[in-house]
Amino acid sequence: MTETKKEAIAAFDLFVETYGVKYERAVKKLTMDRDVLLTFYDFPAEHRKHIRTTNPIESVFATVRNRTRKTKGCLNRKTAMSMVFKLVMSAKKKWRKLSGTNRDCPKSFRGFEFKEGIKQLQSAA
Repeated sequence: MTETKKEAIAAFDLFVETYGVKYERAVKKLTMDRDVLLTFYDFPAEHRKHIRTTNPIESVFATVRNRTRKTKGCLNRKTAMSMVFKLVMSAKKKWRKLSGTNRDCPKSFRGFEFKEGIKQLQSAA
């Protein structure tokens, strides 16, 4: 939850130092995936909160799981797929739009580079 990648790396190192002895296997796994875990710092700052969370996925599947559990004996494959589709379409109405949509996100996929959440200007070669 730091502002910059440099601060995140320092916090990560502190975590490894603090918990490395007690939770050796977990810390080893996290340090193996360190670059992947901190990748979201390469995207625009306003998109980080969306990249960091899995809440939209979890909330949709929680709704589907709760409904299918209640109707456990009444479903075949066709009716289950229909019900899941309708539940997801209903949940879609409540979804919040991404911050900064149509602004920097398409640019990041077209070769622009972001450092600490700020777009870097390309130098002329």
